[in-house]
Amino acid sequence: MLGRTRERPFMSDIAHQIWDMKYRFRQPDGTPIDSDVAASWARVALAAAHAEAPPDRRTQALAFAEALAGYRFLPAGRILAGAGTGRSVTLFNCFVMGTIADSMDGIFSALREAALTLQQGGGIGYDFSTIRPKGAPVEGVGADASGPVSFMDVWDAMCRTIMSAGSRRGAMMATLLCDHPDIEDFIAAKRRQGRLQMFNLSVLVTDKFMAAVKADEDWPLSFGGRVYRTVKARALWDSIMQSTYDFAEPGVIFIDRINAENNLGYCETIRATNPCGEQPLPPYGACLLGSINLARLVKNPFEDGAELDIAELERLTTTAIRLLDNTIDVSRFPLPSQQAEAQAKRRIGLGVTGLADALIFCRTKYGSPESIVLIEGWLKAMAEAAYRASVDLARLKGSFPLFDVDEYLMRPFIKRLPYDLREDIARYGIRNGLLTSIAPTGTISLYAGNVSSGIEPVFAYSYNRRVLMPDGTAEEQIVRDYAVDAFHAKFGDDAELPDYFVSAQTLAPGDHLAVQAAAQKYIDSSISKTINLPESISFEAFKSVYMTAYETGCKGCTTYRPNAVTGSVLTVTETKADDDADARAATGDIVYMHRPLDRPAVLIGQTYKIKWLDSDHAFYITVNDVETDGRRRPFEVFINSKNMEAYAWTLALTRMISAVFRRGGDVSFVVDELKAVFDPRGGQWMEGHYVPSLLAVIGEVIHRHLIAIGFMAEHGDTPAPDEKKVAAMAAVAAEGVPARHCPRCGSPSFVKLEGCDSCLACSYSKCG
Repeated sequence: MLGRTRERPFMSDIAHQIWDMKYRFRQPDGTPIDSDVAASWARVALAAAHAEAPPDRRTQALAFAEALAGYRFLPAGRILAGAGTGRSVTLFNCFVMGTIADSMDGIFSALREAALTLQQGGGIGYDFSTIRPKGAPVEGVGADASGPVSFMDVWDAMCRTIMSAGSRRGAMMATLLCDHPDIEDFIAAKRRQGRLQMFNLSVLVTDKFMAAVKADEDWPLSFGGRVYRTVKARALWDSIMQSTYDFAEPGVIFIDRINAENNLGYCETIRATNPCGEQPLPPYGACLLGSINLARLVKNPFEDGAELDIAELERLTTTAIRLLDNTIDVSRFPLPSQQAEAQAKRRIGLGVTGLADALIFCRTKYGSPESIVLIEGWLKAMAEAAYRASVDLARLKGSFPLFDVDEYLMRPFIKRLPYDLREDIARYGIRNGLLTSIAPTGTISLYAGNVSSGIEPVFAYSYNRRVLMPDGTAEEQIVRDYAVDAFHAKFGDDAELPDYFVSAQTLAPGDHLAVQAAAQKYIDSSISKTINLPESISFEAFKSVYMTAYETGCKGCTTYRPNAVTGSVLTVTETKADDDADARAATGDIVYMHRPLDRPAVLIGQTYKIKWLDSDHAFYITVNDVETDGRRRPFEVFINSKNMEAYAWTLALTRMISAVFRRGGDVSFVVDELKAVFDPRGGQWMEGHYVPSLLAVIGEVIHRHLIAIGFMAEHGDTPAPDEKKVAAMAAVAAEGVPARHCPRCGSPSFVKLEGCDSCLACSYSKCG
């Protein structure tokens, strides 16, 4: 144990589960190494201190442990889970990948880099604007390009296949410039339910476009110097708004503002962000995150003299900056280019969480003019303390390598710092190119006692949250807000909550925007913030939220309006006059608690035999299931055949699918991925329908098994074949006409049907 730390407060069930499953260090066999949460703090503190010179190592380790104790400083989940474990994982939460070269080699090289980064636990962002639009000629091969959205499908499939390090799901952001010829396809990409589920989507909106929207001007869609067509800017803006109104995506990023305000604008150009949007980053950019828990810093909560301890905030900020800066040097990186970029600029992202709870403790309503004064005061103090700490580190360890004093001092954010601080930067330099960012902090806020997340309002005083457990089952747990618990502990369970207790369901959009705009003044990077809107909001009022965000200096805007597509895993449990609206406004994610399931000695299962035309030997697919709480779920798959040519790939598939199944959760995507594989040599007809490959047959076998055990519903069954299509395919085969491949799915079943080129496998038709 590292010195003495403050005694750990009581952990709620969900907080303990999150620590135990996501952040607790264990041996490979599952035996805990961290005895309690204080041991986890000590592990992280020692790991971060390892970057110090030996004389300072113990002193800084003690300072780091003290800051972590009591959940006052909360490093992001990658640091909590990976620091000091010796595992081959990155401690960085955020990456933007390299520029995608507009060639097949460049695209799939970028895909490989994405897979390596996701495997180590990093969330990634990609700008797909560099890929030529759909229909553009591909020189040298006599074909037309399929466009950036089609390649996003490939990224999505890769991400769903990879389980990121630890228990973190893969997460990606895709961006596209507002003048790309395929922008309308990008906007509508997620209208098809289930598509691009691993992506958040955001349109890169320029100042020129916003001016064109206001003036209702024409807007050229161009690529590579060629204008493909022209649309009305306002109509395109309305299309973005309508999709977001209906499906909560895409978001909007004001990219010119981001580049203009960037401290490092003299040495980089930004075109993408991390998945949650709080970190706009250049190609191969990476950023560490951490948050000061403001809810733990209020003195005399609920009393007349309640106030945030500014001195403690500044002290914690100084320590947190040093811990995050050290973490750059002790972290692993998925790619050498990411390491070079991180060390050249030493970008970090210190933010806050528990802001809404802190306002409640100060008896101040979120979004009110009084709250804006407090928020600006708190964040100004943190920002200035962060920059002073980075200057002190530069005096001790040197400035970041790409520091250019003349250029840096001319950046807009730096020019707003106090004069004496700018003088110190000019004299001593600065250790970190950027220092502040506000992340969503959803899981670490729960881990810290369910304090309010980031700068979001309290979601609800009490709600049900679904937690996906290691065995794949989902548990619903009641979660109560930290400030509400504190209020009832002080005044009794029957005490009525005062009017300064407000929640995301009751706030007006203007309250959200006022807080976001106030916070952005003192954040040099960006902010993850969701503006919750009622389902009943009119489309015109909805559009005004985004225009107001642009006019008030925000760097982006994300809203959530309840809809039938995105769904919800949070359910408000409070009883109010508008219970239904509260429940519909629930947002958030399942807390995934994945750890590979232990294998019982005996499993129940079924073996299926299939024949394939190209093989003299049959294939046998065995699917074994585990039973928990009276429910069967797939656990492992074995694929065997006497066909030795298939040995390597059947073994690889056996291991891969079994590894995915043992992680638990919703594994039905395995079926979708297998059934989508086509063989360029052609498939075959089986049981009245065309199957594009042997792998697709295996997918169908697993699909039928999952339906049989009750794990999947039958709505995904293959529809009965169209008699006209069957007849057409038979006629083509009888005449010996060479197979034509579908331009959408690649299946060799592209025929002329009723005067129109049509695909019998995926129903694509050139006639629409």
